[in-house]
Amino acid sequence: MANTREHELTYPWSEPPPTGTAFRLRDGIHWIRMPLPFALDHVNLWLLEDEIDGRRGWTAIDCGISSEDTKAGWERLFDTVLDGLPLLRVIATHFHPDHLGLADWLCRGGARERWRARLWMTLGEYAFGRMLCETSGGAVSGERAAAHFARHGLVDPAALEQVRARGDSYYPRLVPSVPGSFRRLRHGDELAIGVGARRRVFRVIVGFGHAPEHATLYCDDEELLVSGDMVLPRISTNVSVFEIESEGNPLPDYLRSLDHYLQLPAATLVLPSHGLPFAGLHERVGQQHAHHRERLDAVLAACAQPKSAMDVVPVLFTRKFDLHQMTFAIGESLAHLHALWHEGLLDRRLDGDGIYRFVAPSGANR
Repeated sequence: MANTREHELTYPWSEPPPTGTAFRLRDGIHWIRMPLPFALDHVNLWLLEDEIDGRRGWTAIDCGISSEDTKAGWERLFDTVLDGLPLLRVIATHFHPDHLGLADWLCRGGARERWRARLWMTLGEYAFGRMLCETSGGAVSGERAAAHFARHGLVDPAALEQVRARGDSYYPRLVPSVPGSFRRLRHGDELAIGVGARRRVFRVIVGFGHAPEHATLYCDDEELLVSGDMVLPRISTNVSVFEIESEGNPLPDYLRSLDHYLQLPAATLVLPSHGLPFAGLHERVGQQHAHHRERLDAVLAACAQPKSAMDVVPVLFTRKFDLHQMTFAIGESLAHLHALWHEGLLDRRLDGDGIYRFVAPSGANR
């Protein structure tokens, strides 16, 4: 959902770099952008000059999906911006396809397999991504996903058939391979990235709710946060319940994770995965808390009568969705319903049609 309080944020740069080019944000830190074939049509990636074990090169943070357009963009960067130096490591903030999709390809040095770089991720994100890539749990497509959405109110036969038709290969089409080994990131780890006097120390901050074990990177000396999808300026981070953890409760985890960023300086420059870099981290965290409080109150009020997750979609969203967007909207509606259900403010019932409906007990309020 779009942010209606953008005036509280400051955007130092008004335009993103074109695909296949890099924009220098600070000495040794470059912003690149790759296309996505979705309504959210781009992902921001970051290139940092680096040196590891005496070798000069680059660190890439996040990868883009596996597509010909993204590969072509990276190949142009290899031939221009990298100045003949290799990628030394690839850091993926989390397992989602726009962040992990080309990790194996990048670690091998693209189409010409120029080098061997190490993938760095948290254990939870690496394991989840590799599992979906190699076996696919049907979390976002296929028969099991269709059954999950049907249980939560998506009853249109054509829509369900489209979910089935995507099949269990949906994730592997976007993430065709994941490196067979990785370097583990943990909360609190410190990574030195840079060359000589320009070496920066980034601290890993792990967050939950959007993904199992999402890593963000914070540099104390420069008050700089690479936020991945945990903090976005214009849209709310998607927090969803999907079939693979069908009774999960990710929204409270996400909101608690956001509070870690209040310990960072208010002037922190945020480098998000979508939208423009911005300042106003504390304001954005406050906006997200207020946004979800309002949505939880609206969902609770709507559930004075039994509601499925599909019934709650128009309570949370006013625009129309294609099927790809609708599956995430149902997942987000379910995350709000589950937050209230796990708190004891809603009861869950399986009706005669096999649909879960949530209803507030008499007198329930937040």
